[in-house]
Amino acid sequence: MTLPSRGDARALLQGLVRHDSRNPSLCPGATGEGPIAHWLADVLTHWGMDVALQPVAEGRHNVVARVGTGRPGRSLMFNGHLDVVDVGQMVHAPFDAFIDGDRMYGRGTSDMKGGVAAMFAAAAQVADRINGPLVIAGVVDEEYESLGTRALIASGIRTDAAVVTEPTRLAIGPAHRGFTWVEFEFTGVAAHGSRYDLGIDAIAHAAAVMAELVDMDANLLRTRHHPLLGHPSLHGATIAGGTGWSTYPDRCVLRIERRTLPGESTADVLAEFERVCDAVRTRIPSLAVTLRHVLTQDPSDVSPGAPIVQSLGAALAAAALPAPVAGVSAWTDAALLNTAGIPAICFGPGDMGLAHADEEYISLDEVDRATDVLARLAIDWTA
Repeated sequence: MTLPSRGDARALLQGLVRHDSRNPSLCPGATGEGPIAHWLADVLTHWGMDVALQPVAEGRHNVVARVGTGRPGRSLMFNGHLDVVDVGQMVHAPFDAFIDGDRMYGRGTSDMKGGVAAMFAAAAQVADRINGPLVIAGVVDEEYESLGTRALIASGIRTDAAVVTEPTRLAIGPAHRGFTWVEFEFTGVAAHGSRYDLGIDAIAHAAAVMAELVDMDANLLRTRHHPLLGHPSLHGATIAGGTGWSTYPDRCVLRIERRTLPGESTADVLAEFERVCDAVRTRIPSLAVTLRHVLTQDPSDVSPGAPIVQSLGAALAAAALPAPVAGVSAWTDAALLNTAGIPAICFGPGDMGLAHADEEYISLDEVDRATDVLARLAIDWTA
């Protein structure tokens, strides 16, 4: 594959999309990020950057590039993930990077190879004009466990601020919700379907708890508010139980995802869920349920008045573009960076509504504009 010219975001994007970088944890048998990482490292080395491949898992590497090292200005990080989800029933060939007019189609165009191309191209364009260190990281595994950004942080890399180039349609995204996954395991008593005097229906108990959770979602959770993110929420993710038509089910497992606002903790969520079960138990004394915490990804929240938000707004204004500030709908690696003490916000080309979709595309003009804004930001931030 021909290497793109230095700073050419469109050509870099096309090369990125043409690499099948499906996450092997989501798509068994997929190649993963190894080939795309090695190709990208070759491109960036050709562009004159200081480049390292950081091993994260077997055959999976972060690409960490640096420019402006040793210069006295404030440091900055651009961060974006190289992995994509499975292709499903995509309308266009997922890895052809087909272009029609202003649009490029393919898996990962919006989520988020458009942002990755913009951030590396911007860095290449301003490498000789910035006055401080710029770290540009293409990371693995964001779509599953975020092993890449976790490894980046564990390696000791720190900067004064970061921009995660997730698709925001060029809006500034200082905040997003987190989530907590909790498994409810209900225990009943198996019996013949005719023996209501012996059987205890674990599925019915799950339904009663789910009804109480729905009520909590519709009432309690909607009284809480974040100025950019709205209210927290929950939904039933999966449910499984029972063995046959004429048998009382002795087990049912209900999985709940609870989307959290900044300030809400795992302990808060678990305490709420325990109170729900206690409320149901007052009506159904035989309720037997065990809660198991599966995973939490924390929310992310940077003040709209923070220096990185203001600098990005100024860069948008300098490019004669609007600078809307909005909450990001999905979870991102920005939360991990913020937890590590690096103020991190989201900004990038593409539409989160097209992420994982059967028809995924990005505006090439938007990629160009994102590249220009990120270049301006790097110059201004490190001045």
